[in-house]
Amino acid sequence: SACAGGADSAAGGSAASETPVRGGALEFGRVAAVTDLDLNQQITANNAFAIDKIFEPLVSFDAEGRIVPWLAEYEASADGLTYVFALRDGLAFSNGAEVTPADVVFSLERHIEVGGPLPLEAPIASIAASGDREVTITLSERYTPFLSELASFSNGVFPENFGGVSEEEFFQNPVGTGPFVVESWDPNGDLAFVRNEHYWQEGKPYLDSLVYKLVADDTQLQQQLSAGQLDAIDDVPAANADQIDTGNGTALSRTSGWSTEQIFFNTEREQFADVHVRRAIALALDREGITQATTFGTAEVANALLPPTITDSANDTVEPLDFDVEAARAELAKSRYPDGFSVTLLLASGDSQRAQIAQIVQESLAQIGIDVEIEQLDIAVFRERFFAYDYDFMLNSGQSDAPDPNGFITFQADPEGFSKSYWTHYANDGVTELMREGRTTPEGDDRTEIYREIQQTLADEVPYIPLFFPANLKATRDDVHGFTVLPNGSVQFADVWVSGGAR
Repeated sequence: SACAGGADSAAGGSAASETPVRGGALEFGRVAAVTDLDLNQQITANNAFAIDKIFEPLVSFDAEGRIVPWLAEYEASADGLTYVFALRDGLAFSNGAEVTPADVVFSLERHIEVGGPLPLEAPIASIAASGDREVTITLSERYTPFLSELASFSNGVFPENFGGVSEEEFFQNPVGTGPFVVESWDPNGDLAFVRNEHYWQEGKPYLDSLVYKLVADDTQLQQQLSAGQLDAIDDVPAANADQIDTGNGTALSRTSGWSTEQIFFNTEREQFADVHVRRAIALALDREGITQATTFGTAEVANALLPPTITDSANDTVEPLDFDVEAARAELAKSRYPDGFSVTLLLASGDSQRAQIAQIVQESLAQIGIDVEIEQLDIAVFRERFFAYDYDFMLNSGQSDAPDPNGFITFQADPEGFSKSYWTHYANDGVTELMREGRTTPEGDDRTEIYREIQQTLADEVPYIPLFFPANLKATRDDVHGFTVLPNGSVQFADVWVSGGAR
């Protein structure tokens, strides 16, 4: 499993030796609203990191990226085909009903039926209740990333038959095992949680309530935190990290993560179907300069797709297309567009860092004859556009939901997967075959080489250009403690407490 985390993993670190105080409320500023709580149908962070407060999987991962038992302890057979999960004693849903093996079977089978953006890809032959508190999952062949895949929020457990209501009704007022319960929810605004009184971790959560406040601009987030209008914020612009860190009454949380900031090409556009065009653009961009100019020392330059915190990252061994304007012009000369062309770069508004990156891209590509128009859209519309493949190229990030490399690679390089190679339509038969090998090859040198070869091919053919590996930058007021950020960027709010209890 990957090793993530790093220094300053929790804001309010001076309170590590203090006794947590139960009670109080916390308002958490975020740039995007929660629009859907169906755990099997969602993937974007705005929804995923609300869903994981309501639903929980059988296994999870900790702040260092290690797979850990969660709702169940587990044992695996020597051949890697059979996994037996024993549910924790006293495990209950937020409505007080006991969690049974039948609930687990129903939840996982529903996920398999739905598929969704984070499907259970493991070759599952059967899922069965094998005792009063046991569930046995049998695979038809070894699948190395199985536990990592199972740790995703999308494999959370909910009541059998949705507790007797329709799917639509259930996901408007969901019932799970997580630390919080939805009290009120505006899909275009705020979401308010209250404590799950039946939570299985004794004494947790410490907070009485947690509110996700919609603030659609990252600069406004910081200003409201500094003014004490918010208790914590989900995103700190890198340019403001030092200001938050040294600010009066604020604390910075900076952790390593599982994400990669990237430029994505829609390879259905004829210009970007041409590999020479994509390579020319990669050569024309100074990734190190972009990283220094826009992340202020908070990020690491990306040579390969996978962050170093993910198992089998090849960031130190892949040979990328490094900055060389003359080589970029020569590469473009090999394409069908030797004299350049006009194109539109899509990005979400309200993100000052990406706006700066876009300007650098625009200036850099002008040097090789490519005229870039920048189009900024509200984040909801931005997502609608690229989900519909209605874009030329765009700025976005890739985010792993688990520590194994398979999930990240599959989402970005599988032309038949949910996202069709992260909405790029990139396809390479060799990469597809290597992905299949990676899923069945045991952890070790052979598997590491498989993923190195995949990452080198992606660096050569550039369906996307990895720019840098951003840190998870979040912030709190000084009276917020236990603010632990997981490597996927989610906050463990069950551990958070506020000095003095109520605000």
